[in-house]
Amino acid sequence: MTDSTLIHATEQISHAQRKIPVIKAFFDQATYTVTYVVHDTETKGAAIIDSVFDFDPASGRTSFDSADEVIAYVNEHGLKVEWLLETHAHADHLSAAPYLQEKLGGKIAIGEHIVTVQNVFGKLFNAGTEFQRDGSDFDRLFADGDTFKIGTIDVTVMHVPGHTPADIAYVIGDAVFVGDTMFMPDYGSARADFPGGDARQLYQSLRRILELPPTTRLFMCHDYLPAGRTEYVWETTVAEQRKGNIHAHDGVSEDEFVQMRTERDKTLDMPRLILPSVQVNMRAGHLPPAEDNGVRYLKVPLNGV
Repeated sequence: MTDSTLIHATEQISHAQRKIPVIKAFFDQATYTVTYVVHDTETKGAAIIDSVFDFDPASGRTSFDSADEVIAYVNEHGLKVEWLLETHAHADHLSAAPYLQEKLGGKIAIGEHIVTVQNVFGKLFNAGTEFQRDGSDFDRLFADGDTFKIGTIDVTVMHVPGHTPADIAYVIGDAVFVGDTMFMPDYGSARADFPGGDARQLYQSLRRILELPPTTRLFMCHDYLPAGRTEYVWETTVAEQRKGNIHAHDGVSEDEFVQMRTERDKTLDMPRLILPSVQVNMRAGHLPPAEDNGVRYLKVPLNGV
């Protein structure tokens, strides 16, 4: 992210008193994922961020229960969905963006570095020539510093790599949707050992977010209920993170963070849904095409991850 991008994001937040978005969170306990509906009160323009498509890996059954809750809320409040935003290609849940687009409209968008992820996992899953690795499954690819609107509210895109090469955060009014870059202060930061992940980049991305104004609201993509806490939470502030984030509070050096993150990541298991999630999410939430018997399949590459 360039200095001018950070300045732009900071200036946008400084004008947040005029453009404060309404934010509704939907927590999916099965995947510990938070989906957000963000809307502008003036125009009813809305965006849905990091939606969930329900999938049972044991049976291979899918459902839209989580997405239908979002749809009901949008319809109840008369919102006009303009964007279906992804912070990155998730490895822990499947995206419901195509289903939501069919029901509500809107453009499916993600960061432009998704093409790196598509190339890596397209090869791993031997996706073949039917799978285009140019980001064209998405309606819009955002670069660092890009701006767009939700209704009349300005949005700035921040490229925050480290967890994956394609992670982005959305600065919307006085709020930032950080994806998996960071978690609540008592849980810390995302892992950086996926293909293309980089702990040093992750530290730099964390610090860029934490250079925003102290009162900036930060919205997490997940919460995992760490020991000692009894309720799921997903909203904090820059000030709270700088003071108390167990991995990246003020005073933690880059080298200290990289050593911690590298050692910690070696102890972590792969996410339960990583194989189905990546196959679907690299396609913007679309399932792989049906085979000649009319059935769609998800692959399990043996010893491949």
